[in-house]
Amino acid sequence: MDALGLNLAGLITHFVSFGILFALLFILLYKPLGRVLDERRKRIEEGLTASERAQEAAEESRAEARAEIQQGREEAQRLVAQAQELAQRIESEARENAVDQAEQLIERARSEIEQERDQAVQQLRNEFAGMAIAAAERVIEQSLDADDHQRLIADVLAESSNGQQN
Repeated sequence: MDALGLNLAGLITHFVSFGILFALLFILLYKPLGRVLDERRKRIEEGLTASERAQEAAEESRAEARAEIQQGREEAQRLVAQAQELAQRIESEARENAVDQAEQLIERARSEIEQERDQAVQQLRNEFAGMAIAAAERVIEQSLDADDHQRLIADVLAESSNGQQN
């Protein structure tokens, strides 16, 4: 090998040195660097998994939010319907109360009118009786006592009632 310019002992020494250097580099650099790369790959995978989980959770949250919004809308519609029903009921009750009050007012007015009519009729009867007594006194030219007054008033009223009915 000397003819080629190679020294066998130097070549073996170089190979052994290279093997030792390779073994040292493998043990000191490649394995720790491999571990670091493996850990980084695991962290990246965990991050991706966590990201996927977070995305799934966000999608679930969106779905829940949509469901709650829909439920809120339905609740609002139900409340609006109840409010409308209550308003209609209150309006109906107010109408009924107004009708009842109007009927009471009409009945009270009728009663007052009837009382006033009865009072007017009584007043007319009293005036008529007084005039009849005065006329009777003139006709018979004498004064009447209380019994005669009452009898004469009853007779005149009976005649006037019969005259009104005919």
